[in-house]
Order: sequence, then structure tokens, then C-alpha cells
Amino acid sequence: MLGWIIFAACTVLWHYGLSGMFKKAGIDSWKAWIPFYNTWCMNQVMQQKKIWFFFQLIPIAGQFVTIWLTIKFVEHFGRFEFWHHAMAVLFPFIYFPYMAHSKNERFVGVSIVKDYRKSSIREWVDAAFFAIVAATLIRSFVFEAYTIPTPSMEKSLLVSDFLFVSKFSYGPRLPNTPLAMPFVHHTMPVTGGKSYLDWITLPYTRWFASPVKRNDVVVFNFPVNDTLINDEINFGSRITYYQEVRRLAQQKKISYDEARELVWQNEDYEIIIRPVDKRENFIKRCVAIAGDTISIKNGVVHIDSKPQVFLPDAERFYILSTPEGFLPDSESLRELGIQIHDGEEIGDVQLYDNKQQFLVNITNAQYKQMKLPAGFSISPFYQSPQSDLFPYYDTAACISATGYAWSADQFGPLYVPAKGSTIPLTPDNILRYRRCIEVYEGNRFELKNGVVMINGSPATHYTFTMNYYWMMGDNRHNSLDSRYWGFVPEDHIVGEASMIWFSWDNGPRWNRFFKIIR
Repeated sequence: MLGWIIFAACTVLWHYGLSGMFKKAGIDSWKAWIPFYNTWCMNQVMQQKKIWFFFQLIPIAGQFVTIWLTIKFVEHFGRFEFWHHAMAVLFPFIYFPYMAHSKNERFVGVSIVKDYRKSSIREWVDAAFFAIVAATLIRSFVFEAYTIPTPSMEKSLLVSDFLFVSKFSYGPRLPNTPLAMPFVHHTMPVTGGKSYLDWITLPYTRWFASPVKRNDVVVFNFPVNDTLINDEINFGSRITYYQEVRRLAQQKKISYDEARELVWQNEDYEIIIRPVDKRENFIKRCVAIAGDTISIKNGVVHIDSKPQVFLPDAERFYILSTPEGFLPDSESLRELGIQIHDGEEIGDVQLYDNKQQFLVNITNAQYKQMKLPAGFSISPFYQSPQSDLFPYYDTAACISATGYAWSADQFGPLYVPAKGSTIPLTPDNILRYRRCIEVYEGNRFELKNGVVMINGSPATHYTFTMNYYWMMGDNRHNSLDSRYWGFVPEDHIVGEASMIWFSWDNGPRWNRFFKIIR
């Protein structure tokens, strides 16, 4: 909340100062408060070509044009010095009120800019420098654009939705790797090398920290993307380093430590380690927050034994039983109230048990509103027991610990760690929380003759130093989420997905433009 108050105060001061500058320039001061219209007015009074205003509307590149226009506006006050431009770009909430109220500052118009001798190259270099710095600060601490790459959040969010992700919702996070190429995540285009230097690393620091709230749509760094094999496309998300270790351990009936050695010794594998802020960005819904106990019963999420409300746009598979001869094409399904779009993933309709039963991936709202004709019926589909679910019980151990085998639809109960909470280090808790203790919180964890050693000292309990969260996709049977790889630590949280500003599917999806994400 404090972060939002500071942000709002800076925004008000910025526009308040700009309104005073407008007054000096002979523009109605109220026009300074209207986004984009204010730059239109600046463009007019500076007698710039109108095309520069429209260039601002180009995603990402438009930020540079807006900053350039701001610098040009300051130049029309006769201020060409470097520090004036730096203040206008980096600290407008201080500089603009100064320009508005200082008796030494006045609008001198186009003539002084024409008389000023500065090469166009120097002008663009200055503008580009400030634009890169300002855009990097905005991207790091205020908001960032993000594109939905997979259908794991459908139908709440669709593939090729373009989002604004607010960094202020949970507090801006300082980068772990401050020496990095602007606008590039972890890999340089063309050359393919690292986009960052790890000579200097910063500890986890978040300003004006605010916790994630239950049911927020959150962008976060993928926790098990810390170690990659060959960094192939989607390798870090679909087949992780840790999955390969578990596969080898099960296949060769060896320990995880021995399996890790085999992976590292494999000459065909290039092992890549990434810092937290350079791990892949994922987007999911936070269904359980720190201190919750989560369980899933018959596909329904329970928090502290209380069933949670179904989200109307969340998808899952249902078994559709049909009369003999029925063909599940888009038109016939649409007549049943099942919206399967042409060209959508084939996984949205699958043959199930026999020729007249199909798995259909539909929303909760569609299921509740469905009225099927005679001969048709529909019922929820539940996943069979799975061994690839966190915390990777084998079936016998899982039944021993919980009384039933876990699956994506029958899961838990599992406690989500909260900062300051303490757990006993039982064998079951070690299985569930060792990664939190050892990897995320940076402790040396050892088992010596049945005794747990943390940082060289015997331990029977452990107290967590961070909050953790449980993330799941709204497309419940088509989502690689916490059920498969575990908790998200607070230091991996990037921001809250707040608004869809653009959407595309063989053309603009106009009804999704500027849609608030809920």
C-alpha cells in the first residue's frame, strides 16, 4: 500500500508540474492531466510533425518517442544542459514543479531551439540514452509488458494476450544481476550468449513489500528453471533438469545424488545455472498463500479444508458421452453449448474410453449452463494417480503418508510455508520442504546417520525465512504448475498481471482490449 501511495504522489506531482509548464507555454493547464492528449499539445506547441505523436502508440518503441518529446519540450524552455534532461526523464515529479514555479524558467519557444547548435546525432544519442535509462527503470520497478505464450490460463487469459504486469502491487524488486543488457531477459539475440554479468550480484531486496493475495494472477520466475540442460526451447519448462535427475534415479535404481552426477558427467549436456531474476517468467493464479494448507478433492481446491469458489472462466476436462454416430466437430459441439474454436489445440477434444466418449476441455460456466439433449451426458474427468507430482512420492509412500495416491485432482493436504513458521524435520517434511530449506533459503542441508544437519549443526525443527505461494493454471488439466514442481518463494515474485492492453488471434480480439484481469 505504501508503494502505491508513493507512486500516486509522484504521478500527481509530475502532472501538477507539467500543468504549470503548460500555462507558461500558453496551453490550458488542465490539458496536462490527460494522458496522450498532453503530448499532442506539446507536439503542437513545439511545431513538431504530427507523426511523432502517433509513433508513441507503438509498443515498447513508443516509450522512447515519449521521452524524446519530453526532452524537446524542456529544450523549448531554453534548457539544453545534460542535468536538465536527466532530471526531466528520471525525476519529473521534482523537476516539473520546479520548472512551473521558478521565476527563472520561462517558455521561449521554437526560435531558441532552432538557434541552438547541436547535431541531430548528438540529439538522438542523448534522447536514446535517457530513454533507455528511463524505460529500464519503468520496466524494472513500475510495470512490464508480458505476452501469454501457452493455454495454461485459459479461458481467463488467452494465448497472445498482451498484458501489463504491475511491479508496484507487491513492491519493486531489485535485480539480482544489475549488470545486464536492457530489454533482454537472459539470452542475447543473434549471438545467443548471456545477457547479464554475474560479477556483481545483489541479495533479495523488495521495496514497499506487500504480500500476494489469494486468487491474484501473478507473474513469477519459474523456480525449477534455476538449472537447465542445453537450454533448448521449452526444455526448462516441460522437461526440467530435476525431472531428468528423477528419471535416471528411477530407471537405474540409484540415489538422486548419483543421478545428478550422471547428468553433470554427460558430455551431451550443457548445464546452465541462472540467477533468480533471469529464470523464465511464468504466469499462474495464486490459489494458496503463505500459511494456508492446500488440498484438492475431486478437482476442487480446498484451503484449510474449505472448498474454494469455481472461477467461471477456468477450464478442465469433462467426459462427454454421446449417441452412436456422433462426430465431435466444432459445429456439432457448438450446438451442445461447447465452444471449441477452429484451429484450437487438438487436446481440447480427445477420444476417451470408447468411440462414443470424448474428453472436452470447457469452462466451469459452460458446464453449469449446459442442457444436453437425450442420449448425451457429461461428467467431470479425474486424473489417475501420478508419480510426477510434487513432492514426488512413490505410490506406496504416498498412500502411507496420506491414505490415498495423489493426482492432479486428488492432492494434499500440503502446508504452504509462511515466514517465521516452524516445522518438525520429520522424514515426510524433509521430502516436502528440503528444497525450500536448502535451495531457496540457502542453507547447507545434510543427513548424517539419520540426523539432520543444517549448516553443520544438528536440527530437529526449521523456521522459514520467506513466504511461499502455491500457483495453479486456470486450465486445470493443461497446466504445468505447483502440483508438478512445488512452492514459489517470495523472492521469485515479479508482479501482478493487471490489464490486457492488446490481444491477437488471426486479427485483433477487440473485446479483450484494455480488459482488467480478475
